[in-house]
Amino acid sequence: MDDLRPTDPARIGGHRLLGRLGAGGMGVVYLGRTDAGALAAIKVILPEHAGDEEFRTRFRREAEAARRVDSPWAVSVTAADTEGERPWLATEFVPGPTLSDVVARRGPLPVRSVTVLGRLLARALAAVHTAGLVHRDVKPGNVLLTAGGPRLIDFGIARAADATALTATGLVVGTPGFLPPEQASGNTAGPAGDVFSLGCLLAYAATGRPPFGGGAVDAVLYRTVHDAPDLEGVDDPGLRALLERCLAKEPGERPAAAGLDPLLAEDAPAGATVDWLPEDVVRIIADRADALLALPDVEATVTEEPAPPQPAPDRRRFLLLAAGGAVALGAGAFAAARLTRDEPEAGGDGTPGGRRLIIGVHADLTGPLSAAGRAQERGARLAVDRFNALDAQPFRLAVKVLDDQGDPARSVLVAEEFARDPEVVAVIGPTGDETAGAALAAYDEAVLPVLTVSALLMAFPERANGAFFQASPSYAELSFPVVHRLLLRPDVERLGILIDRSGGQSAYQAGYTVNLMTPQLTTGTTHPRVVPAGTTVFDPVVADLLSHRSDAVFYAGDVAGAARVARILAGLSFTGPRMAQLTVMGAQFLEQAGAAAEGWEFVAPFTDAGAPGAATFAAAHRKRFGAAPAAWSAEAYDVTGLVARELAALTDAARKATASADGATAGAAPSGDGRPTRSALTAAIAGVRYEGIARTYAFDKERQQLVGQDARLYRVEKGRYRYLGPAPKPKG
Repeated sequence: MDDLRPTDPARIGGHRLLGRLGAGGMGVVYLGRTDAGALAAIKVILPEHAGDEEFRTRFRREAEAARRVDSPWAVSVTAADTEGERPWLATEFVPGPTLSDVVARRGPLPVRSVTVLGRLLARALAAVHTAGLVHRDVKPGNVLLTAGGPRLIDFGIARAADATALTATGLVVGTPGFLPPEQASGNTAGPAGDVFSLGCLLAYAATGRPPFGGGAVDAVLYRTVHDAPDLEGVDDPGLRALLERCLAKEPGERPAAAGLDPLLAEDAPAGATVDWLPEDVVRIIADRADALLALPDVEATVTEEPAPPQPAPDRRRFLLLAAGGAVALGAGAFAAARLTRDEPEAGGDGTPGGRRLIIGVHADLTGPLSAAGRAQERGARLAVDRFNALDAQPFRLAVKVLDDQGDPARSVLVAEEFARDPEVVAVIGPTGDETAGAALAAYDEAVLPVLTVSALLMAFPERANGAFFQASPSYAELSFPVVHRLLLRPDVERLGILIDRSGGQSAYQAGYTVNLMTPQLTTGTTHPRVVPAGTTVFDPVVADLLSHRSDAVFYAGDVAGAARVARILAGLSFTGPRMAQLTVMGAQFLEQAGAAAEGWEFVAPFTDAGAPGAATFAAAHRKRFGAAPAAWSAEAYDVTGLVARELAALTDAARKATASADGATAGAAPSGDGRPTRSALTAAIAGVRYEGIARTYAFDKERQQLVGQDARLYRVEKGRYRYLGPAPKPKG
């Protein structure tokens, strides 16, 4: 939680404000306390939306819908003013993590936890339906976990069961992967749709994955309508039977929410126990509560006779207090949970007292992708140095770096901290695919532009505001230069493709698209093989590839598998072209494959310090950091420079417009203090064309993905990666 700012009110509707819990594109959420001592989360709508009658109508509906729900397992509205100049809504304060956070951090929950979760959420939905409403967005991110049980939140798209949906332009109603088939098909979903979504949520809790998979939204929706759910790993017969009933394609075949109660044997434990959850989940809840409920040194809201001093509650007692949501605590200012960060360095801060904007770097600095994260941090800092060195700039730039350690749950916390920092105008990162996917919801809600150069999945979770930009070609786009390099040669007719599921989604997407594009781009053929995650013996599958006359081999998987395959091929004296996906490329492959790595090639989006056009950048990097730039540094330098240029253009346009009689233009869209707004910067980036060191940057208007397939070719020679030049491009 952040401190209140000078422009924030001290009180709202009988609540004394204690701090800021967050901010997004729609408004600011404060932590407040009533005169009676109860804590509340208070959502206050931004002025630009408060004047929008359609938005106010939606907000009024949200408040009215949530107030009609009466259940201990649904977060309740405690107060609201939907008609004032700045509409606001107060709910009980629940400091627990979301179900999605917990599953991302520790994996699937045990059967008993899932069963308790299902029974209590079914009761919450029964209360929703009794109130004549349909929630329409039951998903793991809308369930908070506390020691005393789950809480269903977010009635922002709930509606009366017989009402026509009211949506804003571009608003995504519901979440793909947790939608019922009728809603996925574009039709109206009733109460039975919430039961289907609950089934998806419980399957996710039990297996760690959505029952209809991930990937492109259209594919997920198609599987939701046509395919059976993936319940592999749900071994408990009772739970599996229940999920199958909830996930019936026809609404009439699903049980009602109220009818689920007797079908679930487990209930929340009575008394002061919290053993319905595993101990590691209890620790996650405790850590979240510790960060948000440490309240030293705030005077009492109401003056009363002093009570005798009480001993501090132990951890378990503290959890049970926190589980109640509105916890009356005698004193305290909230201590914010701080993430590991590098403070802005000298030369990147701007002048003391001057006008400053911050570009965030969301990176893995200490986890599995730390080399790439550190390289991107250095590239961003170098671009900021260059911008600040130019004369007559309208502001100074600084860099703020936060480390997600390669952990998706921590990535969410990093995104939330960047989102609520008003000086942060854009973010470079995250470094990895999973950490990027986890962070997008927080960035999208805040309409904070994010540019990643190394998260390369074909599709990420659906976004409403279009603030996420992929500034490198995806694994799918990289299949084009891979196919051209391997098959447009006289000695190759058939490509053997080995997809090792140990490499996760990146391996599947890389191998699948290479297999798909080969017959479309060339006259060659393929022989694909897929092996399950955890495979350690590759001899039979490699023998199968060669027995089917594969002239070249493409491996998509992890480093360990690539090294094994390289050693097997070397042992068989295979001399044809050998290539692995770029995620294998690194020091570990050279170490594990040894001499067998010689001759292997890689197509990668990042450029080399020795590439034409990179000499000046490389020299500046050596002078600043004492070393040549590593992979991904030039790309981070490029996109940071892109952001700086667009910020300067928006600021200049706003300044000129202010000086004219017509006032500020819509394109500049300055904030109250003259800074360009995040949404204006997002729009500017969406329409940009920027010539960088690595490539020309322009983005597809629908998905904000990079236009083009520019990539580089590398080969292992004498135990090192040698840069060969641009990867081959298709003609036309």
